[in-house]
Amino acid sequence: MNNVAFTLKRIRFDENYNPSKNTRATTNFANLARGEKRQENLHNALAMIDNRFNALAHWDNPKSDRYAVELEIISAELNLRPGSNDESFPAIEILKTHIVDHKTGERFEGIVGNNFSSYVRDYDFSVVLTEHNKGQTEFSLPDDFGQLHGNIFKSFVNSAAYKENFNKSPVICLSVSSKNTYVRTGNMHPVLGIEYQQDAPSLTDFYFGKMGLKVRFFMPQGSVAPLAFYFHGDLLSDYTNLELISTISTMETFQKIYRPEIYNANSAAGQCYQPTLHHQDYSLTRIVYDREERSRLAVEQGKFTEAHFIKPNQTLLAQWSAESVL
Repeated sequence: MNNVAFTLKRIRFDENYNPSKNTRATTNFANLARGEKRQENLHNALAMIDNRFNALAHWDNPKSDRYAVELEIISAELNLRPGSNDESFPAIEILKTHIVDHKTGERFEGIVGNNFSSYVRDYDFSVVLTEHNKGQTEFSLPDDFGQLHGNIFKSFVNSAAYKENFNKSPVICLSVSSKNTYVRTGNMHPVLGIEYQQDAPSLTDFYFGKMGLKVRFFMPQGSVAPLAFYFHGDLLSDYTNLELISTISTMETFQKIYRPEIYNANSAAGQCYQPTLHHQDYSLTRIVYDREERSRLAVEQGKFTEAHFIKPNQTLLAQWSAESVL
């Protein structure tokens, strides 16, 4: 049962990007690529990424135009019965960065991961967690919460498909939690910036822990809030400066669009920082984003996953997840 198979599909995320039918509608880049402003959205977001990259990679870059970032959306489709005619399920969607050096003409591999989308995560948070806490006076987690999803992710990272395409472990970069407080440490990295520590683990930390990932929080130079970096291994030693910059520039740009109250605030986080989406002193980007639609669609997609993946394969998934020791 441990021989589930993953198939990878790639699509460029550029000014001509159109979401595929298998892309989660709540995926950050899919949201930008719809509506009347789609081309303007994409152009402006990609320009923001390049400008931020060049601001951080400032050495031997006097005009701040040496580098460009190219992005690929990687979709990992899961087949529980390899060799059968069963349809694959779109399990995971991540981003891959590539770095173009205009000065030398070289193109470098960046980091895989960055953004993270998963139908099963929608199911866990929108269906399982909601039903478990319905009518309860205190919030709690089901005993096996996140276990199946974690095993799917670890199986993907250990799969032949992943190892044939990527030579380093993924790094996923997310927003900090608005429920936690973050305090500066004395640690400073030349690219990642000032390290922060949180007062308590978040639900996201717990969930990504099931995926085999740990977290550190850094606020790069010129940023106004720390970012959460989820990784396996050694974040500071396993990746080059340019690789780290590709992730920072990409994901900070998305966060400025999606959470401007935190990441496009007009003042930077201080020694002790409490993020909030109720903060009013912030600037808007010139990019249209429908945050309300995203929340609504997450519930719809959680129910879709329950109907088309979880329930039809319940026994098989339970058996496979129990056997998975990665």
